[in-house]
Amino acid sequence: MLNMIQKLITVQSELKAPKNQRNSFGNYNYRSCEDILEAVKPLLYAQGLMLTLTDKLIANGDEFFIEATAIVTDGENKAVVTAQAGLDLKKKGMDKSQATGAASSYARKYALNGMFLIDDTKDADATNTH
Repeated sequence: MLNMIQKLITVQSELKAPKNQRNSFGNYNYRSCEDILEAVKPLLYAQGLMLTLTDKLIANGDEFFIEATAIVTDGENKAVVTAQAGLDLKKKGMDKSQATGAASSYARKYALNGMFLIDDTKDADATNTH
């Protein structure tokens, strides 16, 4: 397990995932799940690690959540991080598939943030009120 921890620490320390996306409506920069994946894949490959992402629908009364799980493995050991995002099936301008996809992307992004120690405390996406 120690070898895998050392490899994951290397990936965490080398990962650069800048906020290259722009929300012109909210006037802020952000990074997407896809941006993180694009940046981390070569680092994982160099360390002989594999990343998988899965989603699970969770119902809590009338509320629904998507729980994303990020798993990094070296084939023997693994590190696991989960994150949840609310699912609004009545979101204006989105059908059910689009709303589910948006919640999945959001949950996966935050599972990746947890796995790779990406700090979003200054991310306007975290305090977005519109």
